[in-house]
Parts: sequence; structure tokens; C-alpha cells
Amino acid sequence: MSTTTTVDRALRTALHDDTDAALDTGASLLAADPAADGELARRGEQLVAAAWRRGWQPADVVRVVRRELGDPHVRLASTLILREAGERPSPGPRWAAQLRDLDPRPPHAVDRFSHATAVLELYRLLLRLPKLEPLDAPRRAGPRQPESRTLTRIRALLAKAEATGYPEEAEALSAKAQELMARHSVDEALLAARTHAGDAPGACRVGVDPPYETAKAVLLDAVADVNRCRAVWHEAFGFSTVIGFEADLEAVELLYASLLVQATAAMTTAEAAQRKGGRKRTKTFRQSFLAAYAHRIGDRLRAAAEGQTAGSEGELLPVLAAREVAVTDRMERMFPDTVTTRLRGVGDAAGWEQGAAAADRAQVAERPRLP
Repeated sequence: MSTTTTVDRALRTALHDDTDAALDTGASLLAADPAADGELARRGEQLVAAAWRRGWQPADVVRVVRRELGDPHVRLASTLILREAGERPSPGPRWAAQLRDLDPRPPHAVDRFSHATAVLELYRLLLRLPKLEPLDAPRRAGPRQPESRTLTRIRALLAKAEATGYPEEAEALSAKAQELMARHSVDEALLAARTHAGDAPGACRVGVDPPYETAKAVLLDAVADVNRCRAVWHEAFGFSTVIGFEADLEAVELLYASLLVQATAAMTTAEAAQRKGGRKRTKTFRQSFLAAYAHRIGDRLRAAAEGQTAGSEGELLPVLAAREVAVTDRMERMFPDTVTTRLRGVGDAAGWEQGAAAADRAQVAERPRLP
């Protein structure tokens, strides 16, 4: 039997039948024919390429594989993605960054039957990935420039805010980072307007991982809103799509990741205090903590943003208004049928109070007005 025939039979058996018996039969065929390994990998690369055509990106695939299967399958998927990418240029900087984040190590050695079973489980998932909204790159007047010194400084400030054990220091560092983000965003908007650059809103996907993903999605929505972006949560796939102009998307990604780290650390500290008081940790406490944190951070960010454009009714406000219309239009074209969802499981008063207090400690100070 040729290697192609072996792979064809195994895939026909295992991929179009959900039963364990079909999976075992397909894995047995592959395990008995080591010469079929190369052809099997080639078919996996084809499935990965098909996922790209359906709108998926490397981080999206890895995320759903981790949610639905497990770490061994994540390594298999990472290997396939890197092999499929080869040496060709990446479609954009975010795609390239996602490839760099993949684990290049091969899966742990197991017996051939177990390996074939894991491969077929992965292929089943890849084959059934639905179509997603395409994230075409935003239009720019010229080639993308290297990351600015401002963004490098922002990353460094947020890293320090996450690492420090002193709330006052974290607040000061986060405030400075937010100030730099605002200035960077406004500078980009004004530059595009003055040079008549053909910028348009783009979109990116940001992971919203369990547990307590509803509260985390609310936090991301708050950060997106204050940075003139819109966020749409895809609960089933563990991510939100954020729509906005490039400088604002970068700000959302950076600030959300930092605040999530700070919120998790604050929640751990609050739980320790609860245990000392004789109260057991509960899921409701954590959910309430994160929900209050997200709600309060949203208030703080909006309050900080109010002073940013005050007194700048000349050139800036029309530019920002036009950008808001463009972002809203892009979101409505991508997602014409969005629905709202309720935040449940937030009935723990202590969790809510301590989450709000933690958000106050992580608040972003009011930014200075633009000259």
C-alpha cells in the first residue's frame, strides 16, 4: 500500500466520523506505516493553509487548540504552522509576532499509535474550523516603520508596573504609560490628517481566556472604548476582535495585558486576606472581584480621557470625530448582527468592593491637556 493510500484511508476513516472507534482505526493505519509520516505532515500543512483562507491566524489556531485539546496538540499545531510558513514573508507584523511566539520544540516522544491519535484529533479540529471575519491590514501611506521609541518606553513602563509590589509605584508607572499612549495616538492621527495619508481602521484579535472570561471581556471592552476602538467578544473561540486605528490598537493590546496582570495579582492578594479572615475562596468572589475591577477601571479611564482633548476644538476634534465614524462603520460592516450579553455571578459584595479598590490603586491619572 502506498503512503498516500495509507493517509487517505486514515483521514477518510477518522476525520469524517466522530466516534472513538473511527479514530482508533485511523491511528492504527498510520502507526503501522512509518513511511506515511511525511505525507501526513503535508496534509496537516494543507489544513493549516485552509484555516488561513477562512480568516484564522496563528494565535487563533493555537488558542482554540489549547482550549479544545491540550498542550501536546498545541505543539503539533505549532510545528505545522511553522512548517507551512516556511521562509516566505509574513502577511504583516502581527502575523510575524504570532509566529515568533510559537513553541518551536517538537512534541514529546510517544508511541506511534498515541502520536497518530493526537495528530488525527488535531486534524479533526482544523477541518471543522468555521469561517471568521478577515482581518485585512489597515491601509497606510507607506511601509510600516519600526516600533517607535515611545512604544518601547510604554512597554518598559507597563512591565515595571506589573512587576512592582507597591501599588503607588504601579499607579505612577501606569499613569505615565497611559499618558504616552495618548500622546502617541494623537500624534499619529494628526500626522495622518496633515499628510492626507490613506489610513483606515484595522482590526486585531485579543485572547480572552478562561476562567472568568466574561469579566475579562468587559475589561477589554472598557480599555478599547477609551482608546477609540470597538471590541466584539467571540466567547466560543476565546478572543475579542478589536477594531480601530493602528496606534490605538497597539495601546489597547498593551494596556489590557498589563491591567489583566495587575488585576490577577491584586485578586490573589485579596484572596489571601480573605483566607486569613477565615473565609474560603469562592468562584463568586473572583468573578465579582474582576467584574468590579473592569467596571471601575472603565470609569477611571474615561475620566482620564475627558481632559485629553479639552480646549482643542480646532484641528484635533474633527480628526478624532472622523476616525470614530470610520471605526464604527468598519465594525458594523464586519459584525452586522452583534448582541449584548449579561455579566453573571457577581453577587459577592466583598469581591466587588475589593475589586473596585484594586482598580482605584491601578487608576490612570488624568493626562495633561494637549497644547
